This record gives sequence, C-alpha cells and structure tokens, in this order.
Amino acid sequence: MKAARWHKARDIRIEDVPTPVPGPGQVKIKVKWTGICGSDLHEYVAGPIFVPVDKPHAVSHEVAPIVMGHEFSGEVAEVGEGVTKVKPGDRVVVEPILSCGKCSACQHGKYNLCEDLGFHGLSGGGGGFSAYTVVGERWTHKMPDGLSFEQGALVEPAAVALHAVRLSSLKAGGTAAVFGAGPIGLLVIEALRVAGATSIYVVELSEQRGAKAKELGATAVIDPSKENAAARIKELSGGGVDVAFEVTGVPAVLQQCIDATRYEGETVIVSIWEKEASFQPNTVVLKEKTLKGIIAYRDIFPAVMDLMVQGYFSAERLVTKRIALDDIVAEGFETLVKEKTQIKILVEAPA
Repeated sequence: MKAARWHKARDIRIEDVPTPVPGPGQVKIKVKWTGICGSDLHEYVAGPIFVPVDKPHAVSHEVAPIVMGHEFSGEVAEVGEGVTKVKPGDRVVVEPILSCGKCSACQHGKYNLCEDLGFHGLSGGGGGFSAYTVVGERWTHKMPDGLSFEQGALVEPAAVALHAVRLSSLKAGGTAAVFGAGPIGLLVIEALRVAGATSIYVVELSEQRGAKAKELGATAVIDPSKENAAARIKELSGGGVDVAFEVTGVPAVLQQCIDATRYEGETVIVSIWEKEASFQPNTVVLKEKTLKGIIAYRDIFPAVMDLMVQGYFSAERLVTKRIALDDIVAEGFETLVKEKTQIKILVEAPA
C-alpha cells in the first residue's frame, strides 16, 4: 500500500509498504482523512522529536523511517481475534497513544504521562498517512452518526485543546488569553467557550488567523508586531487574565504569557518545543503565579465528539485545504511552512 514515511527532517517520502494485518486484540482501519498536525510540522522542519531514530521505540519497537499521521478517521476493515468493541464497517476515530501500561503513570490511569509515551503516526506502529493502519482495540472510538469522516479527523487536535482547558485553573466566568491562533489555538478558543470563559484575548500575527479567532469567539485579537501584547491584555482585562495559554512554541512568547496574567495567574504551556525557552523567575515568584504543562489528552475523545455533535470544533470552519497523499509534501508540509494563512490541511487516504 501507499504511505508517507518520515526519513529525516525535510525528507518525507511517498512509498509502498506492506499492508498491515491485525493480530489478536487489534483493529485494521481503512483510513479516510488525516490532518497535518503542528507536531508533524515540527518533525518535518526540525525533527526528530517523537520519531525514534537511534533505537526502536519501547512500545512500537520501530525506528525511522516511520509512517506518519496521527489525526485520522476511518472505517473498520477487519478485526483480530478477541476484539469486541468494534466490528467491520464501524466508523471510528483513533486515539493515537502509545503507552507501556506498566509504569506508575499508566497504573494510575494517566497514560498520556507514560514514561515511554509515543504516538501512532509519530513514534512507529503505522500511521494515518496511508491506505490502512492497525491499532489496538482500546484506542478506537466509534463516531456518532452525525459526524463526517472529515470531522472525525479533527477529534484528536480538539482533544488536545479540551484537555488543556480542563486541566487549567479557569473557572466559568473567568478570563483567558491565547497566544497563537493556529489550529490548536483556535480549538482552545472554542474549548474556553465551552468552559464558560467570559473574555478571550488572542495574540496572533496572521490577519487571516486573527479573523478566524474572532469568528470563533475571541473578545479581541492583538497583533504583537504592532503593540505590546501583554500590556494590551492587562489593559483590556483590568490587570491581567486568569489563565494564558501558550500555543506557539516560540521562546520569546513564554514570558509574554506570564506577563499577561494577573497575580496568582496561570500560564498553560500547550506547545511542543523545538528549542529551549527562558523566563524571568521573579515575574512568577513575586505574584505567586503558576506555570503548567500539558501533553496530549486522556479519557476525553467521547466528550469531544459529543461537543462536535453540538456544533463545536467544526471542520467547515477550520479546514482550509484538502489534498491527496501524493501531494503531502509540496501542498501540505511546504505550504504550512510558507503560508501562515492556512489553518488545517486534511489529507485524503489513497483508495
């Protein structure tokens, strides 16, 4: 079958690979649509980050080159021995977690904090940028009848956003800032609306992404190239927001997030980083502020799909381009590198 495989930074190739066969407890999925994630883009530009290169991943037991793609939906094509959760023909999304199931975090149900955390489509084991892929039964989730396959491809990134807001200290009626209105940042705006934020201030350079942020519920959009974003947020919010979400991965932005929060405010770091970032600790210490990191999600996919049925996280609003797998480099990754006007690009799986 045809698949897009990561070999090294700036080197993703469309290649023929063996069609996977499900073993006991596994599900073979005919992929329909897969989103290009910010994490995929990081691997393309500056990887490896999650891609195993020096030694096989502890869970997938694979090493690069690996099939990419972890935001995807599809139809169950075949099930292995013992599978009872889904059957052929079911429409599903995949929670693309690779976890050991044995470490302390896994034993306490916090599998996204696994010591050997990886992702299907980033750390080996197959991926959504292919015709078929095989995953463990546990990681499949049936889609409600009202959701399209394209909508299903947004469940994974929406789960990141909802998890970030759930784990933050924001309470209904609180205020928030979102630094970065890329796909995850825009989804965080919607998750904040779900959580009852009364004011959401967005910091974004792209005029098009800023306009989309307003469409999705931002109270105000600030262009940091034209004014001091943190100072403007403090002015608009009367002293700073309750919670700021860092969704850019740009080192200089971390301090801006901290500065935009009030006393006892919280900064939630959502991004995956290519470089180190620094901040002045006194800006945290003297106002008893908090920094919190989040990674991926856990036990949240069903809630995301329920919200989608209600109209949140809409593909019609967020998907800006649809491409074929053969065009994934030129029309996908390179487009995202060059054009900050794009929001979410979906890749259609080969027949």
